[in-house]
Amino acid sequence: MGQAGEGGLGRERIGVFVCHCGRNIAATVDVKKVVEKIMEHPAVVHAEDYDYMCSRPGQELIERAIEEKRLTGVVVAACSPSLHETTFRETVERAGLNPYKCEIANIREQCSWVHEEVDKATEKAIRVIRGVVEKVIRNEELKPVEVGLHKKALVIGGGIAGIRAALDIANAGYQVILVEKKPTIGGHMAQLAETFPTLDCAQCILTPLMSEVANHPNIKLLTLSEVIDVEGYVGNFHVKIRKNPRYVDPEKCNLCDNCTKVCPVTVPSEFDEGLSLRKAIYIPFPQAVPSSYLIDPEACLGMNPVICGKCAEPDVCTPGAINFHDQPEIIEEDVGVIIVATGYELYKPENLSEYGADKYPDIITSLQFERLLSPNGPTGGIPRRPSDEKIPKRIAFIHCAGSRDEKHVPYCSHICCTYCTKHGLLFKELVPDAEVYSFYIDLRTVGKNYEDFLRRAQEEAGIQFIRGKVSKIYEEDGVVKILAVDTLLNRRIEVEVDMAVLALPMVPADGIEELASKMRIQIDNNGFLQELHPKLHPVESATPGIFLAGAAQSPKDIQDTVAQASAAASKALEILSQDKISHTPIVATVNRDLCSGCRLCLSACPYGAIEMVDGRAEVNEIICEGCGACVSTCPSRAISLRNFTYEQLDAMIEAVAGGI
Repeated sequence: MGQAGEGGLGRERIGVFVCHCGRNIAATVDVKKVVEKIMEHPAVVHAEDYDYMCSRPGQELIERAIEEKRLTGVVVAACSPSLHETTFRETVERAGLNPYKCEIANIREQCSWVHEEVDKATEKAIRVIRGVVEKVIRNEELKPVEVGLHKKALVIGGGIAGIRAALDIANAGYQVILVEKKPTIGGHMAQLAETFPTLDCAQCILTPLMSEVANHPNIKLLTLSEVIDVEGYVGNFHVKIRKNPRYVDPEKCNLCDNCTKVCPVTVPSEFDEGLSLRKAIYIPFPQAVPSSYLIDPEACLGMNPVICGKCAEPDVCTPGAINFHDQPEIIEEDVGVIIVATGYELYKPENLSEYGADKYPDIITSLQFERLLSPNGPTGGIPRRPSDEKIPKRIAFIHCAGSRDEKHVPYCSHICCTYCTKHGLLFKELVPDAEVYSFYIDLRTVGKNYEDFLRRAQEEAGIQFIRGKVSKIYEEDGVVKILAVDTLLNRRIEVEVDMAVLALPMVPADGIEELASKMRIQIDNNGFLQELHPKLHPVESATPGIFLAGAAQSPKDIQDTVAQASAAASKALEILSQDKISHTPIVATVNRDLCSGCRLCLSACPYGAIEMVDGRAEVNEIICEGCGACVSTCPSRAISLRNFTYEQLDAMIEAVAGGI
């Protein structure tokens, strides 16, 4: 440990405040002994303990000591700085001390919680605090970095999450760019018949919101569009968007439908999950937004040169809305915040060859069954077998079809048990004399009123729930046969039905990895977007100013999706409502005299905060998050982190390793 006078030690007057944290710390650490021993440090002029330092009385105790003892630095020995560093820095600032002259010694998570022997835990706590005292002695008095911002938001994804987030921000008075890669907003919710647990009409909930987006003066809607590049930092993102052609002008199209009557091409409908056909010129569904037809260039007979052209003839398209020469457009926007709400896809049924969805027409997916139940679906809301259009009298729903399976998708998809229950209830209402089976591993219905919803299906609708993992499904002579093991009765069973519905898991949207790479945000082990912290920052990414909403972050039902979308919008508005962006000053700095221009720091920086200027590294302080990756990479020690300098680290190591 340094002697008096070293590193400004003789001029420093440090106060140390040790928290009991109830029994979290005091049960394993001898707090009184810690206070006694830390007072031996030559720079410490005051030390005391208190039950809860983060409480208002605890904060006032610190404020009084700063004033009465003329403290120049404060160390709070308590829990993780991720919890209360801001609390205590605001406390010392109220007392007139620079907030960056306050440091947290973590003696809870890193000491008391990981030890059982009081003597050893106490010694470790003393060493940890002593090291932090050496650090705070050498801390600079810093001020936050400030920069202006663009008061506009970008929302990527036009499903219910993107719609909700865009409307929340727009209704607060800020401009929003809403980008959707498909021809219409609405996402998968637009495909649903009804929503659990209230069995509300999905379109009745969604359509007014879609209409509000289309007519909102603060929302610029870009469909058939994709984000192709993102540069910049929080408050100052520069985004490039490729807007693909529709070949039909939404402003001119009057929805007369004459074009589809003359179009000679039919292809499977994506909206109906392949259960119906559409033309090469089409509208995805009646309530689509934008409310306009479009041409599918991959299905059209030819556009360059025009081979058919029947739909564009003057007596067919009287408004002249069709333009075969429409071209992609690159749109550039400056925005302050970004919300990623790219939604989900279903796990591809062809991956489950043992379940036969890619072989037999009467083994279908959950979304296909939604379309059969929907009044605007291919069968007008009456579920019929795809093979012969007969109404099935025996039907089975297969939970966890690919989920909770290490060979396919290892995680629980969150909503499958509940939507299978919904499917069973709706089917029994339409076909009261039908037999309904639900094969499940475990029933997981987590949500408000979901358990009552399940009980209704079990007790009132007469659905037969069978606890068993299905091993194989195949079709023979028009009969779907299900082989499974009933784990409650511990026997193999075979059930014959007219149709089987696979509850496929939700998986990340196509292209999410590429998009995440462009925005420098992380992806978790399952391919979903990674939040900064599941409890403290559940809608924030590791890149400031970029927020996550809905199933892009993990599988969710509509209720949780909407709640998270509004939470993301709230965090975005927190930034947009400011006149300037304030950023922590604890960032990397470069000594240009020592920098050799080796460029190793550029590849080490996960935030893209470093660039080369005149052959030397330079740090953008607004982008830098102070992670220190560049510091550890630099071979010439040209880069250092403010208040984490080499001198400080050396002093801390010496203090921690020295004798007690």
